[in-house]
Amino acid sequence: MDAQRALLDELMGTARNLTEDEKKGHRELRWDDKEVCAFYMVRFCPHDLFVNTRSDLGPCPRVHDQKLKESFEKSSRHDAYVPKFEAELAKFCEKLVMDLDRRVRRGRERLAQEVEPAPPAPLSAEKSEQLSVLEEKIKNLLEQVESLGEAGKVDEAEALMRKVEALNAEMTVLTQQPQNDKVLMLAQEKKMALCEVCGSFLVANDAAERTQSHVTGKQHIGYGMVRDFIAEFKEAKEKAREEERLVREKEVEERRKQREKENESRRSRSDSGDRDKYRDQDKDSDRYRERNGRGSRDGEREWRYKSVRDGGRERHYNRSRSRSPDVLALKANELCWDYTNSLSSKLLERKKVESNCRER
Repeated sequence: MDAQRALLDELMGTARNLTEDEKKGHRELRWDDKEVCAFYMVRFCPHDLFVNTRSDLGPCPRVHDQKLKESFEKSSRHDAYVPKFEAELAKFCEKLVMDLDRRVRRGRERLAQEVEPAPPAPLSAEKSEQLSVLEEKIKNLLEQVESLGEAGKVDEAEALMRKVEALNAEMTVLTQQPQNDKVLMLAQEKKMALCEVCGSFLVANDAAERTQSHVTGKQHIGYGMVRDFIAEFKEAKEKAREEERLVREKEVEERRKQREKENESRRSRSDSGDRDKYRDQDKDSDRYRERNGRGSRDGEREWRYKSVRDGGRERHYNRSRSRSPDVLALKANELCWDYTNSLSSKLLERKKVESNCRER
């Protein structure tokens, strides 16, 4: 019936039985609607795995539609929704496995429990008397065997030993108790085995056909799919986490190298600036030493050259002004200053020569 209904839905649509007024407000389902089973879209729905088994989950409350699944696989949002749907499916499957593992632990405890045997029942008075008689006979025979052995009568001693063994066998029969029903049930239960995949009880060393029938059954295959999916999901999640960690470490390493490069560039610029600064200072010192060493004569010549160069222009345009008393007085002062500087420079040179001569 369900197959026929699905075929009609595929051919005529889900709104085939609606009236015209109902069709106006009807909207076709899409794969991202809440009514659609996300488990069925991405992998499998656990409700479909255990139909008609002891672990049957019942029908799925959401819609399973192959056309919607194909639409989801062709959608541009497929890759974005797959991790979300797989995480929801993994959460549901982990709950199933937790319940199953709980049943497996209970079954394992049931198989491992030991039934304590009942204490032996006390012997009756008749059996106690028989045991006493047998013990007395065995004691006498052993004394006779010892005497015959000392006398060298080996054949007679061996015959008596066979009688002693027979009497011991009778004592064992009298003291042996039959197994009770509880011990027999325990021995039968110990022959059972437990399937670690689906939690079913199996008969140990059962026929190969029955074992193969269990392995290919719905419950065993269904729980195997669930466990495999959980293991695959955890492995993919761990792999993604490891890749993310490596990417973070790579970014941190690149940032560290970039900082080192910037610091190195900054230090290089600072060293270059310091070298330029020291070079300029050295140049200034050299100029200062050169200026003081050569005396004021060169400075006087340079100053006079500039004065002539710059003053010539002024004289060209202001000849009448250059003959004024103020200008003549200024020039006289300049000549006196030049003469004084010349004398001082000559005195300095003379002192240097004299100091050099004394040192020699």
